[in-house]
Amino acid sequence: MAEVSDTAPEGISMEDWAGAMGERWLANLQAFEGTIAPVGEALLAHAAYRPGERVLDIGFGGGASSLAIARLVAPGGEVLGIDISPDLVAATTRRAAAAGLANARFICADAATTDVPEGPYDRLCSRFGSMFFADPAAAFANLRRGLKPGGRIDLAVWAPPTDNPWMSAVMALVRQYVDLPAPVPGTPGPFAFDNPDYLRSILTTAGFDGIEIEPCSGELPVGGPGSTPDVALAFAVNALSTGRLLQDQPDSIRQTVEADMMALYARHHRVGEGVMMRFAVWLVSATA
Repeated sequence: MAEVSDTAPEGISMEDWAGAMGERWLANLQAFEGTIAPVGEALLAHAAYRPGERVLDIGFGGGASSLAIARLVAPGGEVLGIDISPDLVAATTRRAAAAGLANARFICADAATTDVPEGPYDRLCSRFGSMFFADPAAAFANLRRGLKPGGRIDLAVWAPPTDNPWMSAVMALVRQYVDLPAPVPGTPGPFAFDNPDYLRSILTTAGFDGIEIEPCSGELPVGGPGSTPDVALAFAVNALSTGRLLQDQPDSIRQTVEADMMALYARHHRVGEGVMMRFAVWLVSATA
């Protein structure tokens, strides 16, 4: 599920990820994973997995984090990935087999309600896969039952939109021409946990202790490392919700917004690096 998130202001459900959003992630897998790779690297460094640990990866998307964790916990450890998208489960299963990672397996299920198989596990990880639960407290309580007492969770979730101009600057351009509803705090979607106090209350209600929420920020390459402005524009239009928001607009509006986006990406382009824009996330840890 999305390790990267949509920029649409409306709520995004788990069912969306089971269908069109999962398909879109898979169709743009390389660009998605290249874009959010800096966050994945920060999350894994923060989590510090060790050989022998058994890890749940929730909403694993294309599986980049899952496969990296599988290497870190070998020998003796394993990863179970849970995602609601059958397309992503099938694709990541093939990736693991091609990489020779026999200690990583993947199932298609709703992590909010499923009984975690072959538990309890030592650890839980989620890179942008935990913000879409309709009832997040109940979902995290369910996941806690799949962990050993004292088992640790590590999450990466987006900080507020204003701290993520790689998404919010594009949305601001769209809003100049398209009337969009204001986002509702706490609605399932990319910024559901942008408020640390709200997230802390959810985890506390679910029974977690020792909650720590640390800021992490930097730059990411929109469209992947080495991206050019036109590559970044294609990624935004084809993979993010920008294209979906513009698809029903007149050609004149679409062309104007895309020209504005191209100019934005050109200002942030650095030759040899890509279209580099600021991001900010919360790195969250807690114990069951």
